[in-house]
Amino acid sequence: MRRLMLLRHAKTETDAPSGRDQDRRLDHRGQRDAAEMGDWMATHPPVPETVLVSHAVRARQTWDLAWEAMKDRVAAPRVEVLPELYGADPAQILETIRTATIPANPKRLLLVGHNPGMHEAALMLTGSGDKASAKALTDNLPTAGLAILDFDVKDWGDVAYRRGKLVLFVSPKLLRLG
Repeated sequence: MRRLMLLRHAKTETDAPSGRDQDRRLDHRGQRDAAEMGDWMATHPPVPETVLVSHAVRARQTWDLAWEAMKDRVAAPRVEVLPELYGADPAQILETIRTATIPANPKRLLLVGHNPGMHEAALMLTGSGDKASAKALTDNLPTAGLAILDFDVKDWGDVAYRRGKLVLFVSPKLLRLG
């Protein structure tokens, strides 16, 4: 069994001072939401063993704040920053899942990236699972949204579209709504 967690970066400023999209930083709400999702992950194990993060500032900040909220309660994962996750489409995300995890071969993997690729990948990887989560995920993977999928495979290389079981979809807004 392999568990995949797809976390979209948290809410960002509209424009970076540099003018480059990849330099956009988290705004105040994004900082709060990233920490809230880290706290939620720490209290809802199992937690990731490996984390693959887009090189964009907002994705790295999302992971850093999430980790800060969880680090005193869980074992440190292996973290790798991957430029190819920036702007990745579902095919690139699937390829990253299949190949980037080979050295560590973790049972639980977290990707921190961007829409539309993360949302499309979550939808394309889901074959079954929690109906309420699937319905909530249909329209959007919002900022700081987390989709958790289980795959009944022995190796990440066997992960494929429509083979995942959507265990849960959670976001800061859904957490506030209870």
